[in-house]
Order: sequence, then structure tokens, then C-alpha cells
Amino acid sequence: MPWFVFSSSCTVYGQPDNSMVTEETPPKPAASPYGYTKQMGEQILGEFQKANGVQTILLRYFNPVGAHPSTLIGELPVGKPQNLVPAITQTAIGKLPKMQVYGNDYPTRDGSNVRDYIHVCDIAHAHTLAIQYLQQNRNESGCEVFNLGTGNGVTVLEAIKAFERVSGQKLNYEIGPRRPGDIVAIYANNDKAKSKLGWNPAKSLDEMMDTAWRWELKLKQDEQFFSSTKSELN
Repeated sequence: MPWFVFSSSCTVYGQPDNSMVTEETPPKPAASPYGYTKQMGEQILGEFQKANGVQTILLRYFNPVGAHPSTLIGELPVGKPQNLVPAITQTAIGKLPKMQVYGNDYPTRDGSNVRDYIHVCDIAHAHTLAIQYLQQNRNESGCEVFNLGTGNGVTVLEAIKAFERVSGQKLNYEIGPRRPGDIVAIYANNDKAKSKLGWNPAKSLDEMMDTAWRWELKLKQDEQFFSSTKSELN
């Protein structure tokens, strides 16, 4: 029996009525074009499964961050980062002069947006477990959905403080206006992934920030090495 694992996103929920969402939370209109692509992708795969019998799992990532502990694999956005953690690390390393926090007047504990940050290694492990789940024919339906998040809501300002704590760097940031397409708050109920896949996110927020920072430092080190090598060759 063929099967398919799809990288979906919590953006399919739009702005939910309750900040903690389960897989049964009714999707709202997506707040961004990216969110619409994930909603459409899930719909296409749902219809494809019905028509062709392909066993499918939809993994709804929350906010993947961090890098592999070896610093051999990490996040390298093209152009100015649109996601929080690479914006933090690039500001701290000096690639960006200043970082902007988009709004501090949201109805949250410190006024900034709340997200559920999940380490990329935990995301990767969930993929392995999802494949095993399909191989063992454990799907209860042809197209099954799992939330991949820690279950903890973290504000933007709390994430910045975590980075400053683990890196020892004081981040240069300012508060700006809200950004279109940003929802107020969302984080995962991950009970289903825990009970059915046997998945438990292992990395803490501090570990997420530490690996992301060490990845950024490694990029700078590599850049300096290649720059000096190029100068010597010339």
C-alpha cells in the first residue's frame, strides 16, 4: 500500500477561537498566502487519498527553529529573515543592524505574539515515527492529522530573553507596528502525536536558541575561513 507524509503547518488553523488547538479545531480563513497553500495542500491530499487509497499523514508543524547540534545543518533564509529566530541570530551576529518586534499591544501577557517553537530535530523525529506508523498499517483513517508542537506558548519577547540568556548577547531590537498576517496566539495540543506516534518533543527553548546561535557562529566562521583562503589564493 503506498503512503504519503505531508509537511503541513499550524497556519491552517488561521486565528483560532482558542489559542491551544487540537487536530479537531475547525480551520479559520488563513491569515497569509502561505497558510492558504497549506490548507489547499491538505485538501488536495485528502481528495487524492479518497480517490487512490494512498495512506496519508498530515504533520502540522508549529514554529520549527534551531539547528542540528553538530552545526552541520541549520536554517539559512534567502534575503531578510521573515521568521523570528533567524532574525534574532542575524541581528546578534551583526548581519542585521536592528531587529523589529512587530507589535506589543496584543492581548497577551507581555503584548507580543504567542507561538509554539519546536526544535527541528524533534520535527525530524516525528517524520521517522510517522513513516513507521504507516509501514505498520496503524492509520485509523486514510488521511490522519498530527500537531507537532511542544504545547507551550512562548511570546516573542520571551523568546528574545531566552536567546539573550543562553548566548550572553544583548539583542538590539525595537518595538514596531503590528505586521499584517500575524495572528495573536497559537500553540499545540500534542496529545495525539504523543499517544499514537509515541512522539515526545525533547528539546527545550534554551536548546533551540543555543543550537540556532551556534549555527550562526559556524556560518560566520566558515565565511571568514573562505574569505581568507580566497585572499591567499589571489
